[in-house]
Amino acid sequence: METAADAYGAGLVGMLLTGANEDGAAGMASIGKAGGLTVVQDPNEADVAVMPQEAINVRAPDLVLPLEQIKQLLLMLETH
Repeated sequence: METAADAYGAGLVGMLLTGANEDGAAGMASIGKAGGLTVVQDPNEADVAVMPQEAINVRAPDLVLPLEQIKQLLLMLETH
């Protein structure tokens, strides 16, 4: 099975937000290993911190940001 990380590598941006389980951590790690940009919501401001914290624990993301800064990053990436 091909994943987005396999298909897009360094051209992929993964963003992981609030969540109550750990299922996003492996995908974020795959994106990072493939050279993509990984962004995780700051667990301290997430409604449920389990998922963003697990992503941080599994493989340090490129950026850990509050939701408002993630919004600004998306807007910036959209214009490039």
